[in-house]
Amino acid sequence: MDERGWLAAGDFEDALAACNLLPGPASTQLSIYCAWRLRGRLGGLLGGAAFILPGLILILALAVLFLASAPPRWALGAGAGAGAAVAAVAFDAGFGLVPSSWQKAAEASRFRWVAYLAAGAAASATIGPWLVLVLLGCGVIELTLRRASMLTPAPVTLVAAGASSGLLALSWVAFKVGALSYGGGFVIVPLMQGDAVNRYHWLTDQQFLNAVALGQITPGPVVHTVAAVGYGAAGVGGGVLAALVAFAPSFAFILVGGRHFESLRRARSARDFLDGAGPAAIGAILGSTIPLARALDEPWQYGVLAAASLLLLVLRRGVVLTLLLAGAVGALIAVAGGPLP
Repeated sequence: MDERGWLAAGDFEDALAACNLLPGPASTQLSIYCAWRLRGRLGGLLGGAAFILPGLILILALAVLFLASAPPRWALGAGAGAGAAVAAVAFDAGFGLVPSSWQKAAEASRFRWVAYLAAGAAASATIGPWLVLVLLGCGVIELTLRRASMLTPAPVTLVAAGASSGLLALSWVAFKVGALSYGGGFVIVPLMQGDAVNRYHWLTDQQFLNAVALGQITPGPVVHTVAAVGYGAAGVGGGVLAALVAFAPSFAFILVGGRHFESLRRARSARDFLDGAGPAAIGAILGSTIPLARALDEPWQYGVLAAASLLLLVLRRGVVLTLLLAGAVGALIAVAGGPLP
């Protein structure tokens, strides 16, 4: 923005703040917004596609290799190793958000901050597919408590999926990821895990860990993980469908509502809502480490998880490097004839 002068600094700041108030991947929404401001709706579509497509193509290609019915043994080992590190990556992502969120909370609301964090963590660890209800509920509670009136916010209504399996169910899961995930990033993990693994059985626990790891090592937002889940459900076509549905709300938010970003940023009600939903989202990221760790099968995977935790939390190494090292360890164990999940 500074080099080309496409947006004034204030406009970019408004856009960044507004994207962080919206559900879904803020980085994707910001890229769509910048392109929209430059060349209108067509520019927004092209700019968003350019941001999304490289990572989407790469994650689908890797999904074909790592989630195939009979992948080579080294690939199974690499997936098991990288998947073992995912819980540490999730914890590191959530832990890194805690200080700024805590400082933002007013003294009078820090008790509620802790309660929202705990609620998000508990929901993430236990009722993953319905986590969004807890995030929305925390936001509505905080919004209500900050309003000195007897008015009650309008209830949020969610429509249940209309099919127990198939493309309709896949579309519903992808829609929840793209339109209802406040906080972005690893908040989508418990939303997907309960549906993809436990409810619809599109992926095994280990395959889901592989999908999350692929979403981390490929460029672009973590929401790309939904494409790997879609591949597990219905092949390449399912992966493309899941990505289209998951990213569609981001395009809609910007192309329809972009002109209202300045007012959204300044809206007290939006900030109050996020003061409740935000800590719950951080708790959800931290809580996701529990089901992710429970999905591990082999003792050596717990060793990889411990080493990944050391690299990320103590030595402060990067996520991609940690996942690549974990994958390399898993591949070596597989080639040496070690047990695989």
